[in-house]
Amino acid sequence: MTELPAVIDVTSLCATWGRVCPAAEDLARTAARLALSRGKAGFSIAQQTAIELAISLADDAAQQRLNRDWRGVDRPTNVLAFPAWNPGTPIPPGAPLLLGDVVLAFETAAREANEQGKPLSDHLSHLIVHGVLHLLGYDHATETEAVAMESLETSILASLGVPDPYCGTM
Repeated sequence: MTELPAVIDVTSLCATWGRVCPAAEDLARTAARLALSRGKAGFSIAQQTAIELAISLADDAAQQRLNRDWRGVDRPTNVLAFPAWNPGTPIPPGAPLLLGDVVLAFETAAREANEQGKPLSDHLSHLIVHGVLHLLGYDHATETEAVAMESLETSILASLGVPDPYCGTM
């Protein structure tokens, strides 16, 4: 399979990510690349369309500000996705698809990983895959959408060697 042309900019806004999970930036980039490759199949994105997205590894304080300012929810959350593209919107020939931004909150992600008894690295990969799929237009607002999105997430994560994050959570 031809590798998807993508520019994935990963920025650590919270140094704790690198101290606690030294491979965080590489894991995020790898999970995003696979989510892009597998997730874009359901949309009219040409195989060789260059895709650009940004990932920010932030802390709860930054995430809470974003969540409050953009969603009206004054608390941190594990992952936020800010799409810059609407599925079905034509991409000019030769132009990259500017997909959007995914932002993770360290303290919330670390707490969830601990509560769920899983490595932070696995949870990071899951949150990145989840966020990137949202940027591509996947959602979980209805039961049908949730089943489809979770199935795709589980399949992508299995390819990364990450166990099913939904097993035993229902």
